[in-house]
Amino acid sequence: MKIIELKNLNKVYHEGEIDVHAVRGIDLSFQQGEFTAIVGPSGSGKTTILNLIGGLDNPTDGDIIIDEVNIGNLKSSALTDFRMKNIGFVFQAYNLIPVLTAKENVEFIMHLQGKSKKERTERALQLLKEVGLSERVNSRPAKLSGGQQQRVAVARALASKPKFILADEPTANLDSESTANLLDIMEKLNKDENITFIFSTHDSRVVNKARRVVTVEDGKVVSDITK
Repeated sequence: MKIIELKNLNKVYHEGEIDVHAVRGIDLSFQQGEFTAIVGPSGSGKTTILNLIGGLDNPTDGDIIIDEVNIGNLKSSALTDFRMKNIGFVFQAYNLIPVLTAKENVEFIMHLQGKSKKERTERALQLLKEVGLSERVNSRPAKLSGGQQQRVAVARALASKPKFILADEPTANLDSESTANLLDIMEKLNKDENITFIFSTHDSRVVNKARRVVTVEDGKVVSDITK
């Protein structure tokens, strides 16, 4: 089932008198259950594509259709609500709230969604168990390793039961062992629960795990290979 469709997507950034064409006429679609890596050199447009899909940036023109909703037509408040209910994010810098415990970080988006305390607690504990952090639920980010923080970020991304997860360079700050553990967890969630993952990455280890690899150069898709 197709859950994301990009139609003639363009993004131009205006830097003084210079126009930077970050994305140029991209047509792409993604199916439920994909484990896809978007790759390319720095400045190729891969992170911009993720930001556009996630509604974190607006296209200059073109359409972004998620589950039959053209998110470019949504007003700011409606887009924020749509993003909260439908999209999970995992960032390179983890973006955890430092004063909250691992459990509280995972619960946070469910609090925004108005879930009950009981539901928030049960789901947070279950997700932290799934990512192997049952014994660190009360630890704050400063007491966790980089790999552990990123696993909390994955649990947080799953908390809202999103349609898909966007992961922007999620392994960039991790050592080899932490990267392997994180990718194993994501791959298991993808296979066991049919959770869709879309990565932007430079990391060959992520590319090797991906079942589809989209290569971007100068804002254009130059290859799209399903393994």
